Amino acid sequence: MDAHHLVKMANGIGDFFASEPDQAKGIKGVADHIRAFWEPRMRKQIYMYLDQASGEGLRDIVLKALRDYRKELAV
Repeated sequence: MDAHHLVKMANGIGDFFASEPDQAKGIKGVADHIRAFWEPRMRKQIYMYLDQASGEGLRDIVLKALRDYRKELAV
């Protein structure tokens, strides 16, 4: 899957959880969704993109989720 598609998918998840009044819960919601529904190779690819392109184009909530939950997601 190409990085552009993964960014679009991640941002869609972020858009959904951005409406959560508690920002920490929204960030955790993004991480939980990615952990539950993305294959390990998709998670690996989004982290490669994050490392190579500094997460350009990713919404703030997604960036925060990927950074805060990297240990749990990058397996």
